[in-house]
Amino acid sequence: MTNLVPLPVLLPLLGAGLALMLSRRPQAQRAVTFGVLVAIVVIAAVLLVAADRDGPQVVWLGAWEDIGIALVADRLAALMLLVSSVVTLAVLAYSIGQGMTGDESEAPVSIYHPTFLVLVAGVSNAFLAGDLFNLFVSFEMLLFASYVLLTLGGTAARVRAGTIYVVVNVTSSMLFLISLAAVYAAVGTLNLAQIALRLDDLPHHVSLTLQLLLLVTFSIKAAVFPLSLWLPDSYPTAPAPVTAVFAGLLTKVGVYAILRLQTLLFPDSPLTDLLMWAALITMLVGILGAVAQSDIKRMLSFTLVSHIGYMIFGIALATEAGLSGAVFYVAHHITIQTALFLVLGLVERRAGSTALLRLGGLARLAPLLGVLFFVPAMNLAGIPPLSGFLGKAGLLQAGLADGSWLAVLLVAGGTLTSLLTLYAVAKTWALAFWRSPEQAHEMMRMLPTGADPAEDTTSSAPHLVRHRGHVHVGSVAFGERDVAEAKRVADDDEPDRDLHQRLQDGSLPSRLPASMVVPAAGLVLVSVAITFLAGPLFAFTDRAADDLLERTPYLSAVLGDEG
Repeated sequence: MTNLVPLPVLLPLLGAGLALMLSRRPQAQRAVTFGVLVAIVVIAAVLLVAADRDGPQVVWLGAWEDIGIALVADRLAALMLLVSSVVTLAVLAYSIGQGMTGDESEAPVSIYHPTFLVLVAGVSNAFLAGDLFNLFVSFEMLLFASYVLLTLGGTAARVRAGTIYVVVNVTSSMLFLISLAAVYAAVGTLNLAQIALRLDDLPHHVSLTLQLLLLVTFSIKAAVFPLSLWLPDSYPTAPAPVTAVFAGLLTKVGVYAILRLQTLLFPDSPLTDLLMWAALITMLVGILGAVAQSDIKRMLSFTLVSHIGYMIFGIALATEAGLSGAVFYVAHHITIQTALFLVLGLVERRAGSTALLRLGGLARLAPLLGVLFFVPAMNLAGIPPLSGFLGKAGLLQAGLADGSWLAVLLVAGGTLTSLLTLYAVAKTWALAFWRSPEQAHEMMRMLPTGADPAEDTTSSAPHLVRHRGHVHVGSVAFGERDVAEAKRVADDDEPDRDLHQRLQDGSLPSRLPASMVVPAAGLVLVSVAITFLAGPLFAFTDRAADDLLERTPYLSAVLGDEG
């Protein structure tokens, strides 16, 4: 089975080259991309079974075991590879459906497919990388591909968001290079297994410095607070398939790197308390940001940041239950977050907007769309018996079992975060899906006319009250910036009128294309399937956590007798 390990990296790179050659033949491009991703799903499933049955699958490229490139598929890497490949396959099918419905300007086929395959290769390589330099190469592949995908269409908002994204990630890449130089100078190798054996010989302050450098680098990638401020402004402007794959996967690559760092290289880390504080603040700041949003994309972007805190919490506990819960939650959150952003693409197509001020009646207009949003939204909030509840319960139980006051504080913070997540998604459901389009239109009419409402402090609108930077329209509070933006958009050209007006003149599509609905519904079903497979999946993540804590299976597979 070891011969299969490089294929999840090689196949998409070869496919990207072939897709680029077929830039004048869109149907052939799509067939190549789809075929490559189906093959990766099959290979990932085979590697998962092999890693669980026979131990880590290792291949040395070049057969130079001292300086060669090691690719390692242990239980953790194989699970991440399988989940990510299923998600990228669903996103690809969705984007193909979007292209077939005339949205080529949003995702030019000649650019989109090769770039998407490079992104898939970078994600696969990051999960399989057995040395830090190869992991650095993975991040650079992701940076290149993600910048192209973020700026598809060339709109000012996308270029601005892409610029922020690139500046932040180039900074983290520079820090990563400095970290690589420091690690190599200290231990003479960048192979993870060899570093793990040699770190014990270093002075404590040197080891701690190396850990801090790598931890800060990976925390930027994972969007751990306060290194997460770039994310909410970068993701929502991209096309729906791009936002979905970014939200589902890219931050999880950073979480995976932190998980490897803390278990393989620094198993007795003195920084666990620091990680716990980072997890707690990430949870609370992220979810408070989500509650304050009046655009669904931005709300989900903030919940993405918030729920990274759960994963960091499990890693910081450094117990089998904590690590198992973290791995389970990563697998769950990849599918849920991607599914929600795909559904938001359908919302935007059906209603013309994702701004809560302008939406209403979607449950009546598109009942299937209401179901597709409701199920993963409740899963994200952790409603029993869905997998979100099971993952949170596993992490909170691990925190209580730890017994320290900081772990108990995190349990309280995690519970509060879950309740606020429920509030945020319930508010979205009530405004966008439950109320009628006429009610949304009436609310828009309450907004002040003429001057920018963010500047107008003397509005005489009968039901509009300003208080502490918020505008209360009826019984609902919105940020003044959001109200100003919604009013500006509503006053623009014909495509940006509110849902009520567009329904009246028939300018909105009456049906959603099946080619987009089916992939989104399929991914929602996958997220529900995790609930029914939670028992076997938790048993698997328990074994993966045991391997991570023991370290011997990984070290022995990579280094043989030396390990």
